[in-house]
Amino acid sequence: MHAVQQSDAAEQDLLEFYRRVRARTEELCGPLEIEDYIPQPIVDVSPPKWNIAHTTWFFEEMILKQFVPGYEPFDPAFGFLFNSYYNSIGDRTARDRRGDISRPTVKQVFAYRKHVDERMSQLLARDEGKQAALTELVTLGLNHEQQHQELFLTDLKYTFSTNPLLPVYDASFAQVEDIETAGRELIEMPAGIYEIGYNGEGFCFDNELGRQRVFLEDYAISRRLVTNREFKEFIDDGGYRNALLWHSEGWDWVNREHVEAPLYWHDRDGRFFNYTLAGLREVVPDAPVCHVSFYEASAFAEWKGMRLATEFEWEAANDKFRWGRRWEWTNSAYLPYPGFRKGEGAVGEYNGKFMINQMVLRGASVATPAGHSRPTYRNFFHPHLRWQFTGIRLAQ
Repeated sequence: MHAVQQSDAAEQDLLEFYRRVRARTEELCGPLEIEDYIPQPIVDVSPPKWNIAHTTWFFEEMILKQFVPGYEPFDPAFGFLFNSYYNSIGDRTARDRRGDISRPTVKQVFAYRKHVDERMSQLLARDEGKQAALTELVTLGLNHEQQHQELFLTDLKYTFSTNPLLPVYDASFAQVEDIETAGRELIEMPAGIYEIGYNGEGFCFDNELGRQRVFLEDYAISRRLVTNREFKEFIDDGGYRNALLWHSEGWDWVNREHVEAPLYWHDRDGRFFNYTLAGLREVVPDAPVCHVSFYEASAFAEWKGMRLATEFEWEAANDKFRWGRRWEWTNSAYLPYPGFRKGEGAVGEYNGKFMINQMVLRGASVATPAGHSRPTYRNFFHPHLRWQFTGIRLAQ
């Protein structure tokens, strides 16, 4: 992960931005009980305790150690426990063992956050934006924490979904399943040359650069997302049993994992319910379908006689439709743009080394922090994953 150009912090008080983002993470912890902080049912999700410690580790490791002379770590063992995948920094806890870390306690992790926040506040108060390198790294760290705020919710949702009680995290999340009100029509886009990629003076990740021109043939893209009602029709028509609709790897995945519906859907005597952060609720027919893999999105598009848009088609048309409630699968592999360069040192490990065997998602989701999304943002996941708030927009 690498910040480029001028950061948003140049337009606002960096210390205030720091305090606001850090406070939001702790607000997300508000509904939790101590027992909720540790479980990790699968490798893809991290426990809340690990997420809130890892984001703190980033500021200690990447900033305090570099900019505070003689800085002593809060606990030398935390570098091993809470490093994610920065190989250049050193060994770390295996990703699938993060839930095994019963110690340090939750209380100690919050003491760690308090300690780092105090030292960061002192550093930022002294610097007052004079060091561009510091401003850039802090802004990067805050955007990194905002990513983990989304992961906090998606990871916790999966973990809670494995609990037989299907617990409620926050009843207010019942309001996020708003219905899809846009019409069914397609937006016609003319053939031509379009500019793609970030262009501005604010923050972006390095994978959004460099800006480029692409030629697109005539295409059309849906004004709205695919709904639960439409996806239920796919299920009823035997979509999960029709090999002709699926990529080979997708068909293998469906059969190996016995997939019959989107993640979190429960068939109760012919009525579908889905698990939400507000608990188990009946599927809302006209809400956008959610928690589907790239394989499912592509098979549904094939069933409809359509396809998924490429990420370039999505970006070229994004100002003509509403987006931001679901990360939207595109038909584009996650690859570097022309002129892409990894950053120096550990921060250069984040994006570039993952540019293989993953697909691009565009937009944002109901779990994305306010102000964190933009049309050029390139999210990416392996095609079988669906614990994120992923949805489908069709094209042809």
